[in-house]
Parts: sequence; structure tokens; C-alpha cells
Amino acid sequence: MCEVPLQHISRKMAIAIIKMVAVAGVIILLLSISTTSAFHTPSTTSNIFRMSHSPIDSERRRQSVQIMMAGGFLGGIFGGDSGSNTVANAATSSATGNAKINNSGKGPTNEIIKKVNGMNQRRLGGSDIIVSELGLGTQRWVSNDYNAPEKDDIFKFMDYAILDNGVNLIDTAEQYPIPSDGKKAQEGDSELAIGEWMKARGLSKGDSRKKVVIATKITGGRNVTPKNIKKDCAGSLQRLGTDYIDIYQLHWTARYSPQSNWVQSLAYNINNEKSPYWRGMGGPTSFEDLCLAMQELIDEGKIRGWGMCNDNAYGLTGCTRTAKALGVTPPCSLQGDFSLIDRKSEENGVAEAASPYNENVGFMSYNALAGGMLTGKYMNKPAALDNDDRATIIETLENPRGRMDEIGWGQTLYRYRTEAAQEAILEYSKIAKGAGMSLAELSQRWTRQRSLITTTLVGHTNIDQLKQSVNYFTNNQPLSEKIMWEIDRVHMKNRLPIFSSNRVGKDWYGEGEIGETIP
Repeated sequence: MCEVPLQHISRKMAIAIIKMVAVAGVIILLLSISTTSAFHTPSTTSNIFRMSHSPIDSERRRQSVQIMMAGGFLGGIFGGDSGSNTVANAATSSATGNAKINNSGKGPTNEIIKKVNGMNQRRLGGSDIIVSELGLGTQRWVSNDYNAPEKDDIFKFMDYAILDNGVNLIDTAEQYPIPSDGKKAQEGDSELAIGEWMKARGLSKGDSRKKVVIATKITGGRNVTPKNIKKDCAGSLQRLGTDYIDIYQLHWTARYSPQSNWVQSLAYNINNEKSPYWRGMGGPTSFEDLCLAMQELIDEGKIRGWGMCNDNAYGLTGCTRTAKALGVTPPCSLQGDFSLIDRKSEENGVAEAASPYNENVGFMSYNALAGGMLTGKYMNKPAALDNDDRATIIETLENPRGRMDEIGWGQTLYRYRTEAAQEAILEYSKIAKGAGMSLAELSQRWTRQRSLITTTLVGHTNIDQLKQSVNYFTNNQPLSEKIMWEIDRVHMKNRLPIFSSNRVGKDWYGEGEIGETIP
């Protein structure tokens, strides 16, 4: 066999050679995997869990991931998706018309599956998990906040929303409620209260359990390890008093990411990446170990699907491509901050990555009301910490209208009160008034109408607020093109208002108002 100088090999010939080598490699790999693979159906909940893999496959899949990272490589060669699941050439009724979708899973994310008591319910990612367009946010349920809903209140919330009005999604976390003082309120109390309600209403076991979709979260950062994923999931299951969790999520990323949790910065900082917290003890949990740990929970029938929160396009695609290369279940959801004044997920690659044409991942939005700023209640009188008059500050702190009038929350959530954000809110309020609706209604209906969004998680203090939200989400009349365009015109003046600030001190040297790294 004679050698041919590389420059004399045509592009077509090179591609042909690569294809031949790739095909041979895949055949060898599949033959080797077939000797150890064993598929079984979970015995207890086989009707809702996918075909699963024997734990004996984990090491072989881990070893093969370097070859099969073919998400982009082999996928490009063969013109298809590298995932192990069935390719769904379906159409989303709300966003994609009759165009064919090339993606793995049960169907396209955001597809409207049914309507229950006027509430649309949509497919979450490529899974068979169907969620209502409105979900119940539970961060402050039974917390020690001044106006947090008590147990009797949240039982009424769930009765009204879930039993009577087509809502089926409850989003919680092992850390909830926030805040918790360790006395009146402790971490895990929100899950306990939800579990008590499910048991009291006969929804914790059997077929009736399917009426509720429970999403909960493992604490993020270095807490995310294969061992802790299993341990923390068991803790959540015990508190919830049920056999399985529908969607198990990372509360924030297992790796360093500038947008991982409650920060003002959008910039990646390699020095933060180098810190001992992230690089010590072998570094953060890898995508491979994360995907395999979640698959183990699926195999055991403890979760139906999994996802991430407060992550970005890199994390989303890293997880989906790794899962497909390993032959395990990819994430079905990404949860993130999203509102009229925080549209970054539409413009930073997340929407493109999550699209049913690409990774087919559902998006669960939270903070649609921007910490209460998009209700309009802080427009006539600034939040407590934004006042210049000492007497007014004291009076406002003693008679708070909401979280923005508290010292703790007011500092943490300052990004929703930047000058740019408040200028945008004022203009959105004028649009809402001109359309004959409240700012809160405009905000929630706009969020529901975005093609990225599968479901919107809204927290409520009282039953009247919940009734308003249900009314907004069962109003099937979309906002007009004129209103949507007026909103876009405001957006174009400052595309990232909550990440802008004219209050940065000259001597802060890389720190924001609450000590976070900026820019």
C-alpha cells in the first residue's frame, strides 16, 4: 500500500475514509457492548418509565464515551442524531407548524398534549412528562418570611390549582423553604408539606399519583456527586412520601458557571474556575458521572426524568450530548430566570440549544414577575433600600409591600431594580395600561407566549394572587402582534436591563453591590 501525501487527498476521499473508519469502529463498539448489555423494565412503575440499562453497563458506557462523543462527529457523518432513543419526526402544535423535527425522545418539547379545565399541558423536553403551562413555585412555602404562606394556605393553593383548575406541576427543592431559620422553618419543610397534602388527598401512591408532577432539586455546586445524588434523592422521596420524583434537577450547576446562582455577572472568569473550591478533590463532577448517576435513579424507578437549573447553553448541550453518547437518558428540562426584563435565555444560545430541532429540552421559567417588580407595586414608591430619606426607609421596612422592602431580599434581588430595569418596567406598565390589563397579566401572558417556554413557575402569597395567575394562563387569547412588537421595541433600548448598573463604585474593583464578581 503506497502512501499518498495529505495535500493530494481530495475532501470527498477524506470524508469517505473517515466514514469507513467510523463505521468499523461503531460496529466493533456495538459488538463489545452487546456482550454485557442487559435491558429490563422496572417492575413497579413500568408503565411510566423508559426501558432501562443494567448497572453493569455503566463502566462500559463510560469507557466508550470518548469514541461516541460522536454527538457532533458521528451525527454529522451519518446525518442523524446520535441518541439511543427513537427519533421523533413530529410537529409541535404551538411553535413549529408542520415542519419535521429531527430529535430523540417521545416527541417535540412544548407540544400541547391536552387541555384540562382550560389549562394547556405541554410535553417537557423529549420525555413523556406532561406539565401545565402554569406551575406552582414553592420557594417560600412555610418559610419564616414575614408574609410566607402557611400550611393551611398552601393546601388551599394545591386544592384550587391541581384539583380544580388543570395545574399539575409543583416545583420544590430539598433546600426549600428559603429563608429558613432552623427553628420555625427548616430546609426540607416545603417537601414535607407537599407530601402531607398528597397523602391527605390520596395522591401519593398508585394511579392517582399521576395527577401530580413533582419537580424537586438537589443542592448544587460541589454537593453534586454520584453518591449525594442518590442520597439526596432518597431524602426528598422520604419527605414527599412518594415512590418516585417526576423531574429531579440540579439546583445550580455542579461546575463553575458565572450564571449558576443569583449573581449579577454574565462573564466567564477563569480565575474563579481555578479556585480551590472548584479544583480541589478532583474537581467538579463530570458530565459523564452526572448522566450515569441520573440514569441509575431512572433504572431504579426513583425518578422519571432529570434536568438542570440556572445553567447555560454549554451545560445543557454538554449534558445532552454526553447522555446520548453514553446511551442513557438525556435531561428533559432546564429551569431558569426569565421575564420581560430578563430575556437572556432567548439570546445567549439557550433557546437555540433547547429547541426541538436541536437538543429538545423543555424550559421551566421562574421569576416571571421579577421578584414582584413586574406587579407594579414598587413604581410609585421605591423599594426600601432605594430610598434616600431615612424616615421613609424605616417606615417601608416596618410595613413591607413585598420582598423588595426587606433588607435581605432587597439586597439579594437588587438586579431587578437597576435604573435600566425600572425604566423598562415603567414603559411596560404603559403598554399594559393601554391594553386594558395589569402589568402582572401582561408579564405572565407574554412569558407563556414565548416559544422557548414550556411552563412558568409562579410563587404566590395568597389565594387571590393564585386565582389571578390561573385566570391569565387559561385566557387562550394570545397577546396581539401589536402588543408583542411594542414590548420588543422597549427591549431593544436595553436588551439586558437587570445586568446593567449605574451604581458601580469607583473603588469596588471587580465586585458588585453584594460582593459578587463583576462584570
